[in-house]
Amino acid sequence: MKITAIETFIVDAGWRPWTFVKIETDEGVTGYGECSGATPYGVVGTIEDLKPLLIGKDPRPFEARFWDMTAGPILQSPGGIGARAVAGIEAALIDIKAKSLGISVAEMFGGPTRDRVRLYWSHCGTIRAMASDLIGTPPIRTMSDIADLGREVVSRGYTALKTNIVVPGEPASTGVATFLGDMATKDQVVTTPMLRHLETLIGTFREAVGPDVDINLDLNFNFKTEGCMRIAKVLEPFDLLWLEIDMYDPEAVLQVKESTSTRICTGENLYHMREYLPYFKLHAADVFMVDVAWNGFSQSKKVSDLAQVFQLNVAPHNYYSHLGTYMSLALCAVVPNLRIMETDVDDVPWKDDLITESPEIANGYMTVPDRPGWGADLNEEVASAHPWNP
Repeated sequence: MKITAIETFIVDAGWRPWTFVKIETDEGVTGYGECSGATPYGVVGTIEDLKPLLIGKDPRPFEARFWDMTAGPILQSPGGIGARAVAGIEAALIDIKAKSLGISVAEMFGGPTRDRVRLYWSHCGTIRAMASDLIGTPPIRTMSDIADLGREVVSRGYTALKTNIVVPGEPASTGVATFLGDMATKDQVVTTPMLRHLETLIGTFREAVGPDVDINLDLNFNFKTEGCMRIAKVLEPFDLLWLEIDMYDPEAVLQVKESTSTRICTGENLYHMREYLPYFKLHAADVFMVDVAWNGFSQSKKVSDLAQVFQLNVAPHNYYSHLGTYMSLALCAVVPNLRIMETDVDDVPWKDDLITESPEIANGYMTVPDRPGWGADLNEEVASAHPWNP
């Protein structure tokens, strides 16, 4: 079997791009993968640069193809756009390998270890604050709307949710600009009004969902260590499943963790074992995000296995299309140290049409499919009908 063609699709998913890789072979087996990143043209450009290393090669030994790519042009500039391009290609190669064997990716990697995976409703309130008109949901004007959303989460069977810094209003907003103005992206400080707002936001969700539904809050890169410590302390009474922070200093993350009883999650922007290892050695967080569409599937499996050595749980970072969800689901199906899986419930209305098999979700759990490959293919006609137009 030989690779004959590599094609990419950048899809406009409303408020972010979805980037896909298609690989064709001379035996009629086609594989699909999804890439991470807010810089899709850079990722697609890198894929174009990698094509000469792949065309004519056998796609099935995906580990060899990974090293063909990373030991060449990616070696001197690891991570970032290069890693994302490699990840999307590798996902398509793995899809081909599993399809050629007539088995699922989960089975190919020794699983499944479970037949369904617990989900949390991600960006809960965030997407409605940004794009309620686009997705056809009620707007977030007041804290009463937050409470209504929390009750909706429960009524639809989910046992966990994650939100961001959502500020109800007309219009609603997200992030720290409401509290910091022009300094929002520079100083990463937390103000007293921000602390009070987060206390009210999480308190409103907690009252609405009750004591048994897990709540996560994602702070992204918005605050430095001192600010994260203050927020974690204020939120201790609400028993979060985790407070999610992004920092490239493992000792800073550890400082936050050791300052509070609030559980800490990090890692969505890290790649490959080399970057995760310093965090694992310090036990810097309680749960570690692993982004399959950035790391690639086999590397995500290796990161997760390494986390198991240090007695740590992992949780896939998944704000992607259903194809990316199937990729994350396969990881969840084969690791013994899973915490929970992320999924976006509020999304563009044609999301299901973009894939040939919609995920089976019931009572807050997703069923692990036994269909060959990822379990679904990209609907190229729908992908082409929604080109990225920033």
